[in-house]
Amino acid sequence: MNVSQAVAQRISVRAFRPTPVPGAVVREILEAAARAPSGGNLQPWRVHALTGAPLEALKARVRENPFGETPEYDVYPANLWEPLRTRRYQCGEDLYATIGIPREDKAARLAQLAKNGELFGAPVGLFFSLDRKVGPPQWSDVGMLMQTIMLLAVERGLATCAQEYWARYPQTLAEVLSLPADHMIFSGMALGYADEAAPINTLRTRRDPFEVWGEMLGFEEA
Repeated sequence: MNVSQAVAQRISVRAFRPTPVPGAVVREILEAAARAPSGGNLQPWRVHALTGAPLEALKARVRENPFGETPEYDVYPANLWEPLRTRRYQCGEDLYATIGIPREDKAARLAQLAKNGELFGAPVGLFFSLDRKVGPPQWSDVGMLMQTIMLLAVERGLATCAQEYWARYPQTLAEVLSLPADHMIFSGMALGYADEAAPINTLRTRRDPFEVWGEMLGFEEA
């Protein structure tokens, strides 16, 4: 598999098989992903990989507090504007359509959202944190690390789902992961083997054509 194939095949998987992922494979992916770029080679990330009893204990804590805590940050800006609002709306409609949940069924939609706290059944949870004193450039570094992990997972027949949802549980994760006081949770990620029979995993989110978001200047041909 080449990089282009991994990029094309990567999706956000929201239903996993319970098949365990060997610890050696998880560590191999994380160590390889550490070659991701970071400005000034700061490598500002910290990553915790959980499975088995520690992961189940975390999920139990989340079930006890389904509404979350004071979040580290807002995942989306308030009063989302166009075209961002339409993109988010369409993504949600397409997602719920795969599992037959209509817009008016708020309870079913909330139940689906709560599956984030179960990592959608994935056997491995990855949790990314960084020092609170750093800024947006270092957040970008962690994002590049995460994307590298996701592509390496595809190469190994694994699936992922990046989950900023976990920013809703900063106190719980700080306790479970024994984070330093000056560290904040940036995101989580579900890792495992996709349940290919699950309808929700048929979702392929839409992408705008290049002309909407890209521009090329100074090229003779493009």
